[in-house]
Amino acid sequence: MDETGMPVGCIITAGTTADCTKAIELLEGLSTGVLFGDRAYDTNDIIAYAASRGMKTVIPPKKNRLIQREYDVELYKLRTS
Repeated sequence: MDETGMPVGCIITAGTTADCTKAIELLEGLSTGVLFGDRAYDTNDIIAYAASRGMKTVIPPKKNRLIQREYDVELYKLRTS
């Protein structure tokens, strides 16, 4: 944990490895109410994992999704504040 009490984790991967493929591994064992992420983390597996642990996902849907998921746009804007 850092000085704010926020959990911090890191996995080093090859440059050709998509970050989203390691997201669930980083989330394991964490307890949070809201999971923020950018479009790169809009995968069915990540969203299902978060939902199964009671997390609200604040991740905008990829533009190529056939059915666009809703997300809290105003809360998403706060992610970098």
